[in-house]
Amino acid sequence: MITAARMGAVDRNAAALGVPRKQLMESSGNAVARAVRKAASEGDSITVVAGRGNNGGDALVAARFLDEYDVSILLLGRPETISTDIARENWEALEAAGYSCESVSDSTDLDLGDPEVVVDGMLGTGISGELREPEATAAHEINAAEATVVSVDVPSGVDADSGDVPESAVEADRVVTFHDGKTGLADLDCEVTVADIGIPSAAERYVGPGDLELGSPAPGTETRVFVIGGGPYTGAPALSAQAALRSGADLSFLACPESIKGVLAGYAEDLIVQEYESDRLTPEVVEGLIDTATKHDDVVVLGPGLGTADETLEAARTFLEEFEGPMVVDADALSIVPDVETEATLVCTPNRKELAEMGGPDLDDLEAGADEIESFAADLGHVVMAKAEADVVSDGERTRVSTAGMPGMTVGGTGDTLAGITAAFMKGNDPLDAAAAASYANGRAAERLDKGGGLLASDLLDELPRVIWGDDDE
Repeated sequence: MITAARMGAVDRNAAALGVPRKQLMESSGNAVARAVRKAASEGDSITVVAGRGNNGGDALVAARFLDEYDVSILLLGRPETISTDIARENWEALEAAGYSCESVSDSTDLDLGDPEVVVDGMLGTGISGELREPEATAAHEINAAEATVVSVDVPSGVDADSGDVPESAVEADRVVTFHDGKTGLADLDCEVTVADIGIPSAAERYVGPGDLELGSPAPGTETRVFVIGGGPYTGAPALSAQAALRSGADLSFLACPESIKGVLAGYAEDLIVQEYESDRLTPEVVEGLIDTATKHDDVVVLGPGLGTADETLEAARTFLEEFEGPMVVDADALSIVPDVETEATLVCTPNRKELAEMGGPDLDDLEAGADEIESFAADLGHVVMAKAEADVVSDGERTRVSTAGMPGMTVGGTGDTLAGITAAFMKGNDPLDAAAAASYANGRAAERLDKGGGLLASDLLDELPRVIWGDDDE
């Protein structure tokens, strides 16, 4: 099963792999036509009701494969308002080829005719709820017709994820859905067919631009990241905090020992540095840090530059035990995670050595050992993002592999930027989606810099916004 949002990401990934949406639309339409042939008899009248998006485009393609029937095509809306180029091209192709095509901009003008089969291509998986005009009238007419109804991907109005069926939704006899089953179709009283439309398995397995869209912050998301790090080291927490800002966080706070406040504040004027009275993180300051993070609904990054002093690890343990919000655990704090019970939502970001030290598999090739990492994540009960030439991200049930990046990323600090990006992405997102998107963004930033050697982790900071929100077709 796949959600509507994940399906959109997979579509985008397929295009990045060289299988464009136009090609997938052709396969989808062909699959719909096959289902119509099973429902129709020779010479039957078929009415295709198409919306102005890609769902309608799939239905328009289907019409071209049904020449043995008496086919009429109704477009709901004006042709110039068709929302995608590929759907518009298919409408224009039907008109040019002399098919019976009519655009309906006023629902009172809708005439479904008296067909034996209706193809419902009005609305796809991205739209649900009570229908508006002209779709509402069209759905009413479809439901009232004595015809077999074949819906494209999902009956118009039905929520593909929850299965909610509003009163105005289309009542389908058959549904042709694409690539994988949709959870919201399971309880419908109709025949559901899953059509293979040629999306390569790599579009789901490997992280791509679709994952970045899915796991990065939605516009208007208010995020405050709280980095708890530093003591023996200062660069790591500063990189994490700056990367969070570059990745969409509105505010980035740094909690650190009083002795290094000046150093951390000097890295960037955008950072808000809050010191505590100690040379390192200790149990005595944890309660105050938890209060701050909880009060402000922070996403926490715990670990960069903390060091491994016994009292520091004990403080990290206490924080994990008592904090209940979203958190990225990195570097020195990783070793204690397997022995801690926590209500926090964790993304753990070990490199190969740290993964083994946590009790995970000792692997030279993380991608080849992805199944072992998945098993470890399942036992751990948290998302694991294992870092190497290829990053493997797993929540114990779902696993994705990110190959974005370049050899120069072995330089110190790129894991710290990754932790900050992940934190910025976690607010409001599935933690696996956030981690996968962050890995891709970090790697793409390095690829765009195109440095064979001499890459610095700080170089990634300016490039991140271009990857996340800019034009990344280079």
